[in-house]
Amino acid sequence: MFINGEWVDARSGATFAVINPANGEHLGDVPDGAREDAELAITAADAAFHDWSMTTAYERADVLMGAWTLMRERADALAHVMTAEQGKPLRASAAEVAYGADFIRWFAEEARRLTGEWLPSARSNQRFLSVQAPVGVVAAITPWNYPMSMLTRKMAPALAAGCTVVLKPAEATPLNARAIFEVFHDAGVPPGVINMITTSQPAPIGDVLTTDPRVAKLTFTGSTAVGRVLASAAGGSLKRISVELGGHAPFIVMPDADPVHAAKGAAALKFLNAGQACISPNRIYVHQDHVEQFTATMVERVERVKTGNGSHEGIGCGPLVNDAAVAKVEAQVDDAVAKGASALVGGSRLTDGELAAGHFFAPTVLSGVTTDMAIYREETFGPVAPIIAYDDPDTVVDLANDTNYGLAAYVYTNDLSTALRTVEALRFGIIGVNDVNPTSASVPFGGMNDSGLGREGAREGLLEYLETKTAGIAI
Repeated sequence: MFINGEWVDARSGATFAVINPANGEHLGDVPDGAREDAELAITAADAAFHDWSMTTAYERADVLMGAWTLMRERADALAHVMTAEQGKPLRASAAEVAYGADFIRWFAEEARRLTGEWLPSARSNQRFLSVQAPVGVVAAITPWNYPMSMLTRKMAPALAAGCTVVLKPAEATPLNARAIFEVFHDAGVPPGVINMITTSQPAPIGDVLTTDPRVAKLTFTGSTAVGRVLASAAGGSLKRISVELGGHAPFIVMPDADPVHAAKGAAALKFLNAGQACISPNRIYVHQDHVEQFTATMVERVERVKTGNGSHEGIGCGPLVNDAAVAKVEAQVDDAVAKGASALVGGSRLTDGELAAGHFFAPTVLSGVTTDMAIYREETFGPVAPIIAYDDPDTVVDLANDTNYGLAAYVYTNDLSTALRTVEALRFGIIGVNDVNPTSASVPFGGMNDSGLGREGAREGLLEYLETKTAGIAI
């Protein structure tokens, strides 16, 4: 773990194993932190906050630019760490490293753009000055599916704002977090400004982070169920909260769209990270006039996807995070097939040869999916593309909005009016129009309803770590 500028063991001396999900290889052991370790990390962050918050925006930006430079220099090594521990194909890991580095550069630049303003007064002898100040100690809890970029997307704006950080990374990917902390440490982040607790038992750590009064803000990315628990606990002490939670993204192919182009986009996005992405399309609505051509293109593309250890050449789909994830996907597919859907490609676990040692599910295309199937209502988080035929373009947006989630949505159309009206009608925070990658460090990322509170990225991502302070000045 990393506390007050030093790599340390858990106070108890306990450790837990880190396993490669593709082959069961033991990658090493990391400290198994407990409540007392989290309290030490908070103490360090609290002690460091004053001096760090008093640094200039230029000083903080210089440190972040140093971290960006190091992350780019170490890109290849970082990608190999990610593939070994998280499982995604090496090319996808390299793309995530680049994406994660972009957040550091973006917020290094945004740090210099923090400004205040003079505000008018009704009194001639009074002036108002409004400025922005860092909120304080930030507790960050990050997921395993994007184990580097989700760290930089939280840590970079927090540091740019002048906050200090206590991170609890996902128990499945602590080595990724360690590699990112090495980058920040080597870039010159002062002792106590960033701290990391690794643990196999996240609940006690989460309890400390959400209840300790020295923590001013909680930021979390993960499941909606856990996000509700953490947000409720943090609300007891009125901490600032931002949570990016689950999704159940609709993918709409309008009657005027090119079904082949849409299918290629859907296939590229759906099987990214083996479907383990909160913005992954989970309900693919295809107009009945296009179902045959769209499905044929999807099947053709998915049949070519090679599944296996992400470190091997040509792999397009890696393992799921653990056996429970495989079981969930398998249960949804079995339920759909039992209720009349057809698995045109895949549809089962992969256990042949070297795949037997990992957690693999075959890239799957389901046709004939209906509203009574579990996969229609529940987030899958796996490599399954459910195709739903519809006949009325006037009601398909209602079908897409029929969920408690509101993170990402996609629409394919060749008509500008249809595109704009659909974007306006969809109740989702991120919408791709003929685009399966509607994200960037420079744009807000976040959802509505059960998909979370707050935004990451862009200027909004920096404001999440700032309070507004106003001075009334009599002259």
